[in-house]
Amino acid sequence: MPSPKPYRLRSSRPKPRGINFVESLNAEQLAAVQHEKGYALILAGAGTGKTRTLTYRAARLVQEGVAPDRILLCTFTNKAAREMVDRLESLIGTEMGRMWAGTFHHIANKGLRRHGTHVGLPENYGILDREDAREVLSLCIADEGKALRQRRFPKAGLLQHLGSMATNCQKSLADTVRIHAPKFLDNVDDIERILQRFAEKKLRLAMLDYDDLLVFFHRLLQVPEHAETVSQQFLHVLVDEYQDTNRLQGEIVECCAQVHGNLTVVGDDAQSIYAFRGAHFKNIIDFPKRFPDAKVFKLETNYRSTPEILRLANLSIRNNVRQFPKSLRPVRNPGMVPALLPLHDIDQEAEFVAQRVLELSQEEEVPLEKIAVIYRAHAHSLQLQIELSRRNIPYRIHSGLRFFEQAHIKDILGYLRLVQNRGDAIAWRRVLKLWPGVGKRTSDKILQITDNIGAPGGAHSLRDPELLASMPATARPSLKSLGELVEKLSSDSDVAAKISAILDAHYRSFAEETFANAPARLEDLEQLADFAERYDDLETFLSELALVAGVAAEGVGPGEAPEEKMTLTTIHQAKGREWHTVFMINLAEGSFPQPMALRHESELEEERRLFYVALTRAQEQLYLCYPRFAENNRGPRRLLRLTRFLAELAPNPPYERWQIEEVPEDAQS
Repeated sequence: MPSPKPYRLRSSRPKPRGINFVESLNAEQLAAVQHEKGYALILAGAGTGKTRTLTYRAARLVQEGVAPDRILLCTFTNKAAREMVDRLESLIGTEMGRMWAGTFHHIANKGLRRHGTHVGLPENYGILDREDAREVLSLCIADEGKALRQRRFPKAGLLQHLGSMATNCQKSLADTVRIHAPKFLDNVDDIERILQRFAEKKLRLAMLDYDDLLVFFHRLLQVPEHAETVSQQFLHVLVDEYQDTNRLQGEIVECCAQVHGNLTVVGDDAQSIYAFRGAHFKNIIDFPKRFPDAKVFKLETNYRSTPEILRLANLSIRNNVRQFPKSLRPVRNPGMVPALLPLHDIDQEAEFVAQRVLELSQEEEVPLEKIAVIYRAHAHSLQLQIELSRRNIPYRIHSGLRFFEQAHIKDILGYLRLVQNRGDAIAWRRVLKLWPGVGKRTSDKILQITDNIGAPGGAHSLRDPELLASMPATARPSLKSLGELVEKLSSDSDVAAKISAILDAHYRSFAEETFANAPARLEDLEQLADFAERYDDLETFLSELALVAGVAAEGVGPGEAPEEKMTLTTIHQAKGREWHTVFMINLAEGSFPQPMALRHESELEEERRLFYVALTRAQEQLYLCYPRFAENNRGPRRLLRLTRFLAELAPNPPYERWQIEEVPEDAQS
């Protein structure tokens, strides 16, 4: 037989290669990576190389012969999973496409596609995104008929949130409603019936929503023979950001690891800040209790921040009782001592931040991209957004809308716009849709009939008997109430009083029925009312806001380079990021910690963890700003106290106090 003809294949696949773990990792990381078998908790402090450690651990497993499809890697975003897999492939030169890597929902879907028939799922089930699931839930509410619409009841978005929280936190619906929507506690039976109808309807449609993926996967893992089949698949289970897992996710990963008993979780109890989303702090804090043989590794070498910033962060978090004690150690050289800025009020606070940002970017050559302002709640950035816009300092809101682009702010401004100009059809349409029983058809009909709605008597026409008689019966009470409210708003010249009247007459209950985060949105609106105090008339108020929104909306023109921008962000959105310079604003009691957090020590400790997360975003410069007075034309000026998270660090605070000297503009050289 003739010899085979050789053919050279030029493969683009990387070739497997060895890794020098000793040279690539510090001693703490190396110990965690080289852990052999069993349960392991890697406590990775801020800036200590968490992702690097987890990636190298997976690389070591593959290099020692573990097949990629025998490794389960759970992350909180698919992007994080992709980046980790890419780094892993680059590191070891082996294709990792067969690895089970992704979010909990991704992993659950993959498992159900293989074994879902064992828990009654069709093989070809579809997946509803959150918006489509809300539409199906709305149909279930509509099936209840008029009786439900004639009294206060949560709208579909809030119902969806309540059902999701009950599912993910493994709590009863009654307990969930008591915590998140106590006003609707008397409606628990109705809510439960509708959510049950929702579940049945999805199954009839052969559709699952995101929560269902976890529920059915968890259900599969509760059947011993099926649980063993799934768990047998995974020689090693790795979990990223373990402090953010909820009870359901925690139970799922433990079930997946039960056959081989190799579970490595990576997280930081000091950065557990998502209880409002259902994160279960006990998952990480009680891990050694649930698995007494578990090895605990601590990563404390910080590569991000200066010694001065880390000293402040370490001293602050020590005041928490429930934690794994650790102390971040710096690698960077010494730098600026964090600065405490006592400022007169939020106006002066905004002026300071804007001026210092300009000095940093123009005189110290710190790019705007490397500067961030961090705050506890989005409403705290209102005055700063206006000041930055006035000075043409470009900024972005990280993973969120600018203050005036948010739905609840635009709703209130819609009311104010139609008071200023009764002919503003866009404002009328926005406001009309907020009222029960008033749909698109009714809105169109009203705007057609009342062509002269801009006339002085326009508001009265909403209560006109002839007009009301031509409207659907379900819309008449709302139209009458709206007409009365607009009339009241028109007779009051105080802008802040108008906003308060809108809240009291209608919008507060609308928000509570509509938004899962109603308290935060209502706080925004209270801040808007306080801000409006400085304006003498509605026209000036709306004109300035329109100009600010217009400046913010200006984009990059043809041929222009994208504009460099600083970042404005809440602490929750800042987690996982870092900047050369960080400003923390509104560090006053009542704003941070928030009053609701004072109900229980565990909630206060989570607020302190939030403070710790914010501090550890800064690399080189950190400015701690707080207003000393809160101006309020509706009452006396209030003296504000420095947040306890800084005050409790006396008598030898790890920061230096700056004294602000205000120089009149005409005296500046």
